[in-house]
Amino acid sequence: MALSRDQKEAQVQELTKKMGEAHSIMFANFIGLTVAEVSDLRDRLREANAEMKVAKKTLARIAAEGANLPPLPVEELDGPISLIFSFGDPLSGAQIAFKFSKDHEQVKLIGGVFDGKILTLNQSVELAKMPSRDVLLATFASMIRSPLVKFAGICNSPLSGFARALRQMSEKGGFTQETVKETPEAAEPPASSEVPAPSEPSQSES
Repeated sequence: MALSRDQKEAQVQELTKKMGEAHSIMFANFIGLTVAEVSDLRDRLREANAEMKVAKKTLARIAAEGANLPPLPVEELDGPISLIFSFGDPLSGAQIAFKFSKDHEQVKLIGGVFDGKILTLNQSVELAKMPSRDVLLATFASMIRSPLVKFAGICNSPLSGFARALRQMSEKGGFTQETVKETPEAAEPPASSEVPAPSEPSQSES
């Protein structure tokens, strides 16, 4: 069914607004999906703050010009296309569509726009295979946390060992005072306070 002039203008305005707000735009084929499968894909995208819109190529190109994006290579895109807008994580739309395509071969990424540049088919697929922002942040946090955990373990290790030793001694009945045997030193004669009497002179001296 052909669109009226007013309908085309309204669609261009909507596409222009979404293109200006989106952090990335992916082009995908989806011909052959059932209504239920399309609804399932839309729901998955919506949960990730993304959205899929079906649009005529000529209207998408006009909307891209209005959003100050590079000219869309619509002539190079085969068949009807859907535009997948990612409003949060710029990778979310591409990743969900790529994952969905593994069970539904009708869905194929064929290009996109990211960081103000046109993506080829291969580039859009490579983008979809990249780790998400949350995964990258978690990996980075783990890299920072790992040395701190090891350092804390080193610091706590001696204290933990000492605490375990105390607990084990307590379970065995506590500490007992042992008699320390010392070797007695040689007895010294007590000092006398009397002055010895002078000896008598011998006969040889007299």
